Amino acid sequence: MPARAPGLHTLGTPQLRELVRLRLAECSGRATEVRIGPFPPGVTERIRHRFPAVTRPAAVLIPLVDRGDELNVLFTYRSEGLEHHAGQISFPGGRLEPDDADAESAALRETEEEIGLDRRFIEVLGRLPDHIVISGFQVTPVVGLVRPGFALRLDPSEVAGTFEAPLRHLFDPGTHSPRTLRIGEEELMAYDLPWQEHTIWGATAGMLLTLKQLLEG
Repeated sequence: MPARAPGLHTLGTPQLRELVRLRLAECSGRATEVRIGPFPPGVTERIRHRFPAVTRPAAVLIPLVDRGDELNVLFTYRSEGLEHHAGQISFPGGRLEPDDADAESAALRETEEEIGLDRRFIEVLGRLPDHIVISGFQVTPVVGLVRPGFALRLDPSEVAGTFEAPLRHLFDPGTHSPRTLRIGEEELMAYDLPWQEHTIWGATAGMLLTLKQLLEG
């Protein structure tokens, strides 16, 4: 087993950047388990029957914007008119289309379509385990390092707005807000991730906490 990392929120940006690269490279090519939220495989297995039995493949990009002194996570606010997860904080992404070669291709295409972030600014670092969401999608989170200099062009039919939050802050357990979930017979503890006037929750928070668990070894 790799050595357990110190508190991620205490790391300098260069150390955190390299740790993200290292851990995702270590996972490259491995079969990944399916997750529901940030819960480990055993919990996911127990509550899986409470979620749609048939899922549709989708992918999102977790954009880590390298601001030099900080790694920021780029989030979107989904438009209110969308069929699924309207108005929620999310990552750019959507369902896989027939022309998509893989989840990475889908995540990059959807990111360009939704917020106009050109893939030339994105270095794909790897994947997290797939996440099943209540709307019936099995989502592959693709982590990408984004270099500055890009310009965003939002599709208002998909995205109402964007914001960035420091990855170190989101990883700081002292800022997490506990939320008790009742799923069937299971009573589970989830966490919201506040940043300024924003609150990241649900599947989006679950994917970030899964990334945190991966980095902690």
